Parts: sequence; C-alpha cells; structure tokens
Amino acid sequence: MLADAEASGTPIDGPDGLLAQMTKAVLERALDVEIADHLGYEHGDPAGYGSGNSRNGHGRKTVLTTAGPVDLEVPRDRNGTFTPVIVPKRKRRLGQVEDMILSLYARGMSTRDITEHLGEVYGAAVSAATVSRVTDVVVDEIAAWQSRPVDPVYPILYIDAIRIKIRDGGVVANKAAHVVIGVDRLCG
Repeated sequence: MLADAEASGTPIDGPDGLLAQMTKAVLERALDVEIADHLGYEHGDPAGYGSGNSRNGHGRKTVLTTAGPVDLEVPRDRNGTFTPVIVPKRKRRLGQVEDMILSLYARGMSTRDITEHLGEVYGAAVSAATVSRVTDVVVDEIAAWQSRPVDPVYPILYIDAIRIKIRDGGVVANKAAHVVIGVDRLCG
C-alpha cells in the first residue's frame, strides 16, 4: 500500500494522503457495520425486504482528523432512525475515533484488546455483536497495512521515543511510544 502510494505520488499525510484514505476506508466500513446492526440485516439480504425500514443512500459529511479533513459517506435509513455512534450527528471533530485507532496500535492489535477498547469507546450504545463486527473490520484494514511489502534495505533510519501520558486503570503514567522512520533509496 505504501509502495503504491509512493509510486503514484500520493503523499502520506494531508487531505489526499494515504493516512486520510485509510481513515476514510476504516470509518466507512465501520459505519456500514453500524447500519447493518441497526437494521438487523446486511446490505442486499432478502431478510430486509418488507421489513419497514431499509437503507436510503448516503449523506456526505466532512470530519476533521489529525490526518486532515476526511470526506465520508454516512449511510441513512428510510425512517431516519439511524444515529451513528462512530461519527455522531452534528459533530465534525473525531478525536474519539483517532484515540481509538491509536489505541488499537498501542495495545498490540490482539482481538481481545481491540474488542475491550471498542467496548470502552462505544459504551452500552452498541451490542457485543456490533463491537465484534467493527473489530473485524478494523483488524482487516490494519492487518492489510501491516502486511504490506517493505524494502529489504533502508539506508537511513530515524529512531526515537515520544513520552506520552497514558491513563491505565485510573492511574496516569508516562509511557514511551517508539517511532522508527525509514528512508528508502527513492526518497532523494
């Protein structure tokens, strides 16, 4: 994915960058899971015929993230009863979602940890089945990014640690977030 972005000239950050595209993909897939849970059936499932409520297209919404503004297509239902949890109505800043995504990385990506964290973020507003399905969506997106091909050699490596305060079990502690940036032979 990173090599494709580099080959096509797509920047990593910014409004059209790879990070914004990944954020958009993860959020839209999670929104699809949310509406399926709300309606009680998947898109195209015959169980939805004559159910009294169905999908009714998408609404456009621009949300502000640290990756830059991200244009989302938020699904709607015919009765107007769908209220997304991930991207709440009338909210443009998604610090909660960014914290969730960063926490998924910070916790080492075990499915159990991700499920617990999504449960903490969503609270009682989302069923355990939805948390499990959203977890599957997020794990798929991040696993694809983690399994992307990388170069065998990076002539320059920048290695650093950022100290951040983390609340863990009601106690605030300093933790180190280790960062490694590799510069390949193509980056002048």
